[in-house]
Amino acid sequence: MKEIVVISGKGGTGKTSITASFAVLGGKNVIVADCDVDAADMHLLLEPDFQDSEDFYSGELAYIKQGQCVKCGKCADVCRFDAIPIINNQYIVDPLSCEGCGYCARVCPTDAIINKDLNVGKWYISNIKTGSIMVHARLGIGADNSGKLVAKVKSEAKDIAEDEFKDYVIVDGSPGVGCPVVSSLSGASFVVLVTEPSVSGLHDLKRVYELVHKFNIKAGCIINKADINPEVCKNIEGFLQKENIVHIANLPYDEDFTKAMTNGQTIVEYSNGHLKELIAKSWKKILENVK
Repeated sequence: MKEIVVISGKGGTGKTSITASFAVLGGKNVIVADCDVDAADMHLLLEPDFQDSEDFYSGELAYIKQGQCVKCGKCADVCRFDAIPIINNQYIVDPLSCEGCGYCARVCPTDAIINKDLNVGKWYISNIKTGSIMVHARLGIGADNSGKLVAKVKSEAKDIAEDEFKDYVIVDGSPGVGCPVVSSLSGASFVVLVTEPSVSGLHDLKRVYELVHKFNIKAGCIINKADINPEVCKNIEGFLQKENIVHIANLPYDEDFTKAMTNGQTIVEYSNGHLKELIAKSWKKILENVK
């Protein structure tokens, strides 16, 4: 079983739309993992049924039992995150500020403070319109630990792929270079970098490839909307050649991309034009490099 991870250095490059197209082209032989948990939107294109769901707990949150609190203020004094304000003459834990370190509970003279496991979101296993399965998640508002939720989604997707003897897991990773991206890259067989020909696109491509290179993972690159800035596109192509990154394809700007999304479809379902052919060839080239 091979794991293909699709990432981008910045948002808005078309990463998720391209990943969903690959999922459609891969059909029943591909298990999909939407690891962009901070802004999950793969479900808009693959029509999951949310068949199974489970709460995801990670980290802890302090809780003050008001009946035991003597309002000494020691907890607020030691909290480095200013997470225990006084509201209506009661010390209350601010859930957005609390880091769950437990220091307040240690200094409380009446044992009025306990730490509870923190529910940071949900993860799902869904049947999707390709006839396959997608593992995906939704991070709670203001919640941390998205890297751990990504690891959970990937782990479940890999287990399903192995149990059902599927050849590939395709992962839609988060944009950028943060903890969720690092978690997405762990165990990858091949990384697809999606970029666009802009100054920020090239800058962030270099930044995210530096991370991929540290993991020593073979990478390829798709330049989306390649025709909107030919000069920067050439600079990107030069970077790919210099770093020995597989140049998978240049995709032209096409309004059908947006029309397909509005219609709840991937471009390979919506159109029979040149762009569909290029994405199909890109998928074939990726599979050739994964072997």
